Amino acid sequence: MNPNFQHFREQINNPFKFRLFMLQRLPSALFAGLRIKAFDELHSVVTVKYTWFNQNPFRSMYFAIQSMAAEMSTGLLASGQVHQRNPAVSMLVIGLEAKFMKKAVDTVSFTCMQGNVIRETVEAVIATGESKVITCQSIGTNMAGEIVSEFWIKWSFKVKKS
Repeated sequence: MNPNFQHFREQINNPFKFRLFMLQRLPSALFAGLRIKAFDELHSVVTVKYTWFNQNPFRSMYFAIQSMAAEMSTGLLASGQVHQRNPAVSMLVIGLEAKFMKKAVDTVSFTCMQGNVIRETVEAVIATGESKVITCQSIGTNMAGEIVSEFWIKWSFKVKKS
């Protein structure tokens, strides 16, 4: 495990610091209303509430907002594993696949449970120096617990050249 994961987690779980980070680096996520509900080494949950700001013409949540929340649920786990690594590891989304089952018309929670897979991948990248690609799943559920969408985010990791 990344010895700096806890430091990253503390920074992200601080509501003020997280909102400031989003304002500086991810303003669209801030305006869309993304929130972290849970975050540890094994899983993360990002929520977004259906509002007039993130709706589509069909009176449900716009797919891009759902994509943003799904990506953040996987990206938090990845960011925690690459945070302040030596050697430094870069990460990049290189693909996305989605499936939509129901209209998202309330708060949707996007959950990624692949913290161990991400950690193992980053450790392998550092050990071998070879880049690796993994696909992480994020499942979006509404307040009734029904699956509204599923996302598969493809991440690439590689050691940064100094």
